[in-house]
Amino acid sequence: MSIDNQIQVVLIDDDPHLRQALCQTLDLAGLKVLPLGEATGLTAQLSRDWPGVVVSDIRMPGIDGLELLTELHGQDPDLPVLLITGHGDVPLAVQAMRAGAYDFLEKPFASDALLDSVRRALALRRLVLDNRSLRLALSDRQQLSTRLVGHSPQMLRLREQIGALAATRADVLILGETGAGKEVVARALHDLSSRRSGPFVAINAGALAESVVESELFGHEPGAFTGAQKRRIGKFEFANGGTLFLDEIESMSLDVQVKLLRLLQERVVERLGGNQLIPLDIRIIAATKEDLRQAADQGRFRADLYYRLNVAPLRIPPLRERGEDALMLFQHFADEASSRHGLPLHELQPGQRALLLRHSWPGNVRELQNAAERFALGLELALDSSADNPTGSVLTSTPGGLSEQVEQFEKSLIAAELARPHSSLRSLAEALGVPRKTLHDKLRKHGLNFADSTHQGADDE
Repeated sequence: MSIDNQIQVVLIDDDPHLRQALCQTLDLAGLKVLPLGEATGLTAQLSRDWPGVVVSDIRMPGIDGLELLTELHGQDPDLPVLLITGHGDVPLAVQAMRAGAYDFLEKPFASDALLDSVRRALALRRLVLDNRSLRLALSDRQQLSTRLVGHSPQMLRLREQIGALAATRADVLILGETGAGKEVVARALHDLSSRRSGPFVAINAGALAESVVESELFGHEPGAFTGAQKRRIGKFEFANGGTLFLDEIESMSLDVQVKLLRLLQERVVERLGGNQLIPLDIRIIAATKEDLRQAADQGRFRADLYYRLNVAPLRIPPLRERGEDALMLFQHFADEASSRHGLPLHELQPGQRALLLRHSWPGNVRELQNAAERFALGLELALDSSADNPTGSVLTSTPGGLSEQVEQFEKSLIAAELARPHSSLRSLAEALGVPRKTLHDKLRKHGLNFADSTHQGADDE
């Protein structure tokens, strides 16, 4: 049980008459007060970001004011604690201030003195929490930039959306191709949320056999089915207090989708073979590589579940739409791999950079990361798609002279443009920005032939 953030002052005094009088003073000043007769267990009820202040008598049975001060500051050194005493003990006052007390009031004191001290303490508390919030926001942005590398408008927008959604309780649907980084986005949403101290449970629905998916997700009681000898806690229940990431949600059967819809609506789970409804405090982040609306229209996915999940969709752009992010990501992963293997860093050559930019990356970030790993190891790297590499060029870590690098760069640009649809040599020359005669000479020089292209037009010369 935690103390409500609406409470501004926790007032602790074992004298009920004085406690009532002080509480009335604070109430009349418009402050929301929680009066207590003892301090035992208070620290556990205050979150680190609780926005109030504590006013406590020093001499009390059980935990006294100085012990309480030490305990509270062990959890949050910036929490203002005001101590009061009726014994006129100056050495005790000095000890309290050295221990970090915000103020020390000696009984009897005027009501205005208490109110002035409390109001100043509350103003300081607001300032401290505002500064914490700003530092956390800056840290979150830096963390996102490290996890989701890229300066393209699509990635800037994605990071903004993640930052906005992470602070909410909304379930999220992540849309993205295979290898685009759906789990990375899900983990970022969890780590930047108030649930960051809770569990993050990731499960791939597509990897679960149909016979075990319900038991895996919802759990079961002993005897629920043949072979169920012990109680099993399902993934949803295990993620209680945190986040469950459910990838490839489109692969779930319609029967399981019905149960998931109920869980999303009612926030309860019922183990197989059980009768007890178990309340859940859980955030669901689902992910898919398919168009769920189309799947719903085809009867392969429940329309009501689709609409329930699609409240807060996040689309991860494929790597081919992100321009020079591919170069930045490649260097990032290559540097990481070089450091991990204790190898010197390799620098991308112009021809290699051109090939990276022209490649369509069907495997997205996962494919690029594997290519960067091979590059860091000094291996010859062939890109997977022949469509954007028609001449069989490879990424190589062996540097050449300047003229050789320039020629390789020129060849790679022409070869990549040859892979695009052109109706004529003239259109190819215009795309490359060179005269047709010059292009003809360069094709011959590099052993490339437009006449072999399947999209050659009738107006070629």
